Amino acid sequence: MSKFESNVKQIPYPQEKVFEKLSDLSNIEAIKDRLPEDKVKDLSFDRDHITVSVPPVGGITLRIIDRDAPKCIKFETEQSPIPFYLWIQLLPLSEESSKMKLTLEANINPFLKGMISGPLKEGLEKIADMLAMIPYDNGNGNINGNGNENGNENNV
Repeated sequence: MSKFESNVKQIPYPQEKVFEKLSDLSNIEAIKDRLPEDKVKDLSFDRDHITVSVPPVGGITLRIIDRDAPKCIKFETEQSPIPFYLWIQLLPLSEESSKMKLTLEANINPFLKGMISGPLKEGLEKIADMLAMIPYDNGNGNINGNGNENGNENNV
């Protein structure tokens, strides 16, 4: 299995609020108009599933398979060119802030791994950046720029 990890992102909201919002995928409704239309198409979701078309990869469906409140949300693919697992790990920094790291684990053959490792890591980092900018204290969907990257930490 190949493992890819995002940098640790600091989020200016408490761990519990972040977990509460991310563990129910229907909350994506609040931010879906902020997603880049050229990168993400045909977005649909419910509480446990998200389906998106990502050119040139195609359709991807993820399902939440485990919620370990308030620390981790685990996903697996139901539809994807490459089956994978995705974890969103959350830890508190203080009562008012937390940190997050995304981990993707996939069974990729060595030949293919050399071609897709860079784009996979870049895509994972972009998802982490987007998740770090969500306003976790309200539902109005206004994304602010308060998600900070902290590349000096290796573990959440």
